[in-house]
Amino acid sequence: MAKTLIDTPNSKVHLNDISAEPPKGMTKAKAEKRFAILGKELFDLQDALWGAKVHSVLVVLQGRDSAGKDGTIKHVVGCLNPRGVSVTSFGVPTTEEREHDFLWRIHKNAPRRGEFAIFNRSHYEDVLVVRVHNLAPKELWQQRYGHIRDFEELLAEHGTIVLKYFLHISKDEQEERLLEREKEAETAWKLNPNDWRERDYWDQYTAAYEDAISKTAAAHAPWTIVPANSKWYRNLVVAESIVGALRDHRKNWDKKLEEMGKAGRAGLATYRAQLDTQKKARKRH
Repeated sequence: MAKTLIDTPNSKVHLNDISAEPPKGMTKAKAEKRFAILGKELFDLQDALWGAKVHSVLVVLQGRDSAGKDGTIKHVVGCLNPRGVSVTSFGVPTTEEREHDFLWRIHKNAPRRGEFAIFNRSHYEDVLVVRVHNLAPKELWQQRYGHIRDFEELLAEHGTIVLKYFLHISKDEQEERLLEREKEAETAWKLNPNDWRERDYWDQYTAAYEDAISKTAAAHAPWTIVPANSKWYRNLVVAESIVGALRDHRKNWDKKLEEMGKAGRAGLATYRAQLDTQKKARKRH
């Protein structure tokens, strides 16, 4: 099976060699049971993250139309306390955004310490759709890989845990989902003829994603290629990955929280001692 965690720069990535299906033996019941356990741990980890304010978390979700970015946000972010969580969807740049460099609108939405930021599409659109549809000269968008690497390294150096996910679905699965939207009244609002037009560029997007993942993967900003044909397995993989990344920092957060607790108790003791001194002074007078 092809590697689905890409954390080494310039690794070879072949999406067609990676299955979009759950592994054999994995069932929806097993996945949902495991997801429920992870959800509780994720909530607890977020609580420690929020209190310690040593790190922040940036989750980048990329994928083709109907790959399940909104669904992933609904289920995985649903495990988090809304306090300290932001979700940003990046669409066509506004006039103001176009007057700045391509990372300007991204950077201002990066998370503060203690917070989660979820990007529904992101700075990667500038080396994906821009490339596929020739919206900028090749010399320009090729330079953006380096800018993205530097940007994510900067975030990591300042305590941001950067986690990037490509939600990997097959072309047949995408077609099925797009057709399903037409049948269901609840999802008809999502209908967009452009989703069907973009299917004509499937191979071009495949090449663009492979290059983007390969050229920007790093230990401090890894890519996870998520088999996403089954929504329940997609949710499990993303939750498992986030929890695994946060667990590595739990000891440091607990140490920080313990120090904060000691400082808080010491401050409270000082305050009470001062009150006691004031009371005694008033009695003497």
